[in-house]
Amino acid sequence: MTYLQAGINGRRFTVPNWLFLLWSTTAAFGTYFCIYGFRKPFTAAGYEGAELWGIEYKAVLVASQVFGYTLSKFVGIRVIAEMSPQRRTRRILLLVAVAQLALLAFGLTPPPYNLAWLFINGLPLGMAFGMVLRVLEGRVLTEMLTAGLCASFILADGFTKSVGGWLLKAGVSEGWMPFAAGALFLPPLAGFVAMLACVPPPDTRDVDARSVRTPMTANDRRRFFMRYAVGLSAVIALYLTVTILRSVRADFAREIWSGLGYVGSPSVFTLSEIVVSLGVVILTGAGVLIRDNRAAFFTAVLISIAGLLLIPLAVVGRSYGLDGFGFMVLIGLGLYLPYVAVHTTIFERLIAMTGDRGNIGFLMYLTDSIGYLGYVGVMLCHGMLAMTGVTVAKSGDFLAFFEPLCWVISGAGIASAAVCWVYFARRQATVEKQIALVVPAGETA
Repeated sequence: MTYLQAGINGRRFTVPNWLFLLWSTTAAFGTYFCIYGFRKPFTAAGYEGAELWGIEYKAVLVASQVFGYTLSKFVGIRVIAEMSPQRRTRRILLLVAVAQLALLAFGLTPPPYNLAWLFINGLPLGMAFGMVLRVLEGRVLTEMLTAGLCASFILADGFTKSVGGWLLKAGVSEGWMPFAAGALFLPPLAGFVAMLACVPPPDTRDVDARSVRTPMTANDRRRFFMRYAVGLSAVIALYLTVTILRSVRADFAREIWSGLGYVGSPSVFTLSEIVVSLGVVILTGAGVLIRDNRAAFFTAVLISIAGLLLIPLAVVGRSYGLDGFGFMVLIGLGLYLPYVAVHTTIFERLIAMTGDRGNIGFLMYLTDSIGYLGYVGVMLCHGMLAMTGVTVAKSGDFLAFFEPLCWVISGAGIASAAVCWVYFARRQATVEKQIALVVPAGETA
């Protein structure tokens, strides 16, 4: 049994685990799903014919928002790591309100000056995920809860683009479509955030299985990273590679689908991500069945490698007749398996198996900041190529940029995962030998 906070005069009600799981997953999924409605719909527009500094205007808009989002991740390394549970849900609503006001200003301001408002839009939204994640970590059911949370951004990425596409077809202008989409997501967001506020902190059973998750000071953060610097750097490199490919696939989905022959069909964004999310949630959420923290950690690394192998398989498969839908689904599975494994299991079980003072918020925001900084670099390189006449962002030839990127990402990601495996396997072996020397035979540590 576990407890679910009713939120009325501090009263608590005993409920079955399945009901707690359903409530918490729904709250987290719904909250972050709706938050995507303030971030991604604008990418459904093409902004055809508009350029700035010789770069297609959509690429400039994407880069502007991503830069704000990236800066937010760097700030979040400290803010999310040190954050206490109080008023967390209120802060989510405040951040979203700022993001929506930025979209209002985006609609009111003519291009190219409105690109600054997408930078402002990205700044608060970068903090929201960490606030939701901190509610879920350090529990016996964390993998299942976090898999549900991660399913939200997989599904929402496609769904919010579909909403944007439908609004454009309904006659809403490209300038006002992002604000209109955000307005549609405001009412359900308020309801899901209210549900999230009712989720109680981890109980004693959770603490025994996964260790206490506490706010981290600057010294705590520095000490934790230096202790596992090589292994954590490998995880960060893995996450960086898949973040770049995920972001390119997400922000230029319209162009990729057009290159694959799917034109004028907003629903295809959502349908492909439904298939991807089901596969990813089942495989990563099943980690909760592995009680041993060490075994779960290394299983997650193996799942990451298996996912990365699907990416070149998809590229080769397209040469042998694989259709566009299958291509996008395989790419999605390949990049989201390692991406979500980091969220659900790798950091969660690393903290649990080491027992060190820490929280997922710090590790995820450290990793996220590097991942999105890498994506900003890719966008800048893409822009410089466009300025020299090498245009790869048009719907007809975007695959000429995307497919080679898939090969690079897959290779770099697999190499990073292998380094992570070797480092932590050797470190755990060393720890076990030290324990064997200290603890007499027949006794337990």
